[in-house]
Amino acid sequence: MAGIKRKADMEIPITDENDILKVTCLGGGQEVGRSSILLEYKGKTILLDAGIHPAYNGLASLPFFDEMDPASIDILLVTHFHVDHAASVPYIMERTTFKGRVFMTHPTKAIYKWLLSDYLRVSNIGDEDQLYSEEDLLNSFQRIEAIDYHQQVEVEGIKFTGYNAGHVLGAAMFLIEIAGVKILYTGDYSREEDRHLMAAEKPDGTVDVLITESTYGVQSHEPRLAKETRFTSLIHDIVGRGGRCLMPVFALGRAQELLLILDEYWEAHPELDSIPIYYASSLAKRCMAVYQTYINMMNARIRKQFAISNPFVFKHISNLKNVEQFEDSGPCVMMASPGMLQNGLSRELFERWAPDKKNGLVITGYCVENTLARQAMNEPSDFQAMDGRKVPLKMSVDYISFSAHVDFTQNSQFIDDVKAPHVILVHGEANAMYRLKSALQSKYSEREENITIYTPKNCDTVRLHFRGEKMAKTIGRLAAKYPTENQPLDGVLVVKDFQLNIMSPEDLNELGGLITTVITQRQVVPFNAGIGLLKWHLEMMFGTVMETELAQGDGAGNQQGTVLRVFDTIDIKKLVSGPNQVTLEWIGNAMNDMVADSVLAVILSVDSSPASVKASSQPCSHSHDSPKQDLNTEFMDIAVFLEAQFGTVDLNENENKISVSMDGANATVDTLKFAVDSDNEAFKKRVSDVLERIKMAIKPISEIY
Repeated sequence: MAGIKRKADMEIPITDENDILKVTCLGGGQEVGRSSILLEYKGKTILLDAGIHPAYNGLASLPFFDEMDPASIDILLVTHFHVDHAASVPYIMERTTFKGRVFMTHPTKAIYKWLLSDYLRVSNIGDEDQLYSEEDLLNSFQRIEAIDYHQQVEVEGIKFTGYNAGHVLGAAMFLIEIAGVKILYTGDYSREEDRHLMAAEKPDGTVDVLITESTYGVQSHEPRLAKETRFTSLIHDIVGRGGRCLMPVFALGRAQELLLILDEYWEAHPELDSIPIYYASSLAKRCMAVYQTYINMMNARIRKQFAISNPFVFKHISNLKNVEQFEDSGPCVMMASPGMLQNGLSRELFERWAPDKKNGLVITGYCVENTLARQAMNEPSDFQAMDGRKVPLKMSVDYISFSAHVDFTQNSQFIDDVKAPHVILVHGEANAMYRLKSALQSKYSEREENITIYTPKNCDTVRLHFRGEKMAKTIGRLAAKYPTENQPLDGVLVVKDFQLNIMSPEDLNELGGLITTVITQRQVVPFNAGIGLLKWHLEMMFGTVMETELAQGDGAGNQQGTVLRVFDTIDIKKLVSGPNQVTLEWIGNAMNDMVADSVLAVILSVDSSPASVKASSQPCSHSHDSPKQDLNTEFMDIAVFLEAQFGTVDLNENENKISVSMDGANATVDTLKFAVDSDNEAFKKRVSDVLERIKMAIKPISEIY
């Protein structure tokens, strides 16, 4: 497929397990509820969402967290505040070994605390079965980091950016990049603009793996205007026949959309003024303040309206904090949470109103399998109340989807636009997911596009192999001049967050973010001879050795001593009144360490060397300090070596030159300059090689290099 940057190919032999991108569904695999996706790549681990399953309680509602090690997670990204995506965040942060960082958008964090506090309050389970406490929730809130849309965040080699996902206020889809591989996780998203939210946006650039919801499979939504007309007509009919209309909703999300529709409809129909609309949620007032705070994250229509008057201050809708405030004495419209009738006020009113056929239940959002709302959609003759009794179901039941999830048309178009070679479907029941996969595969096979679609179950892992080429860039001083072909490059390779740069050591501090440090090494060696004898041995090996008096501040206090400096790198210190030992000091690096090793070898050999006996015996009557005599000795040593190699040689002591002959070829050796002159290039090279070996044998190291 043209334009795809890279494509996983499982036929390539896998030599490094880190080249495998692993995507594991801990929740939301062939189900709707407890969304949680684990990404593992290049030694990095990311958890996407951590929800609970609305149909279950306690530990059974959690994702399969026992399939992973919470301590290994680097970051947790939460797409939005709904309980099936965020309600187990406090559990994983406070009740496991998780030590990573948690990110969500500002509105999501603002609503997170209130929504989960309400979830704890209305949960119909004992304290011992609660997943976490109110204190755990508050502690987790303090550690959560809030981000903006389009803000790129980088955490230890993981780059991610949040994009508007529609769905609910603050909902985000995340584009994640690890070592050049890009993964887009949509979470729940909507591509249709409604009365207050913008449609989801598509991130720019290429995407390697798309993880997207499949909630509605191949279903298509009813057009928005037709849906709103049907919705308001249905409500009007129920209250017109003297009935009570119950709409179970999530406390936040679609509820705000429905309130805007109803308030506008009541305003246009004065005959309904006497019929109250209640919004029964303890969160309503607090969370409406959040909606008003983040008005600029909503669409142009609501922002324009806000400039005139606050659209979230409703004229025909009353907030109802608890059922005790409610006078159940005639037709009304009641919006109550939770949205799937699991417990709380919506469940209580449903059990109370279900036996009366004048009443009506209007389900406006997606209902998860095994919840009472899903069962009620099938209109059974009765259902089981929370106290165990059977309640007849005679009220009307209608379903009008205002769920802000993409339908088939929107989802398939978004998948087309993203053009990812790998598409992983999550957040959908098995049948809906398989139908969507089949429809997409048929479409792409007709186009001959190579797109692979995966439908993992919970605890299944999708393994994708990405073999990315490693490329290092030269920066700083090394990049000042364009390199030529086959030019050797000398620098330091710095690997940081999967980026490879070659730079000069001088640029490490500024460009590499590395601080260079000088290490002074010190070694104490037992030594019983005099400093003069040590200097003589060092000069025999290294040439000239500098001798100075020990200065104050050199670690000797006020004591006197001598310092010998070899190659201007190694200091040998000996105190006059100190113990029988010498101290070696040098700046640690590869070259200096090698010289220090050879100096140490000389020091350790001083006591046992025969030369030490000769040098330390009584001085003879003649002097050893004559430069001329040293030159004569060197001249004769060279002559002996050359004679052993080439046979008879002619000596010219006045000019310090030696003539060498072999097989008719002649050469002259200058013993002062260690140079060879000959008309025969082959013979000249041979004599030069021999002379180089002689020099290494008789000269100090300082005069060789």
